[in-house]
Amino acid sequence: MADIEALKPSNTGWLVADVVADTFAFGWARTEVDPALLALLADEQWQPYLVFPGEFVAPERVVHQVQTATTRRPLFVLLDATWPEARKMFRKSPYLDKLPVLSLQSEQLSNYKLRRSQRDAHFCTSEVAAMCLALGGDALAGQALEAYLDVFTHHYLQAKQQLPV
Repeated sequence: MADIEALKPSNTGWLVADVVADTFAFGWARTEVDPALLALLADEQWQPYLVFPGEFVAPERVVHQVQTATTRRPLFVLLDATWPEARKMFRKSPYLDKLPVLSLQSEQLSNYKLRRSQRDAHFCTSEVAAMCLALGGDALAGQALEAYLDVFTHHYLQAKQQLPV
């Protein structure tokens, strides 16, 4: 997570932790890496995938599917930040350079209404996590996360506009 991302009321990263039991969250800093994150990425039970648009990555690193014929569970690494901050995190995190980059291909547009990217193909953290869950074989959790985002967004907008929920 970018330094102040967790403090933003419009952040959806915490929704993922509410739905997915095996969720890990780490703060990001340009000059240091949490040793627990490095240990998680090196743990043999996981096959880590850095989820990021393929257009920003060398083509040989890009994958569009997760490996399902393996004993290693997929570990989706999401950069929870605004798009400019996520690109900075991506560029300035050399410990992520060895990970395959999962580039999501979706026909849908983002339904996230609380903050907007300048590009319609960019999604909020919980939308990306829902797509990853579906790719990883847990479509039900992905659907639950999508529904949770809808409820969160509705309540957030009602509160922001000082309307009864």
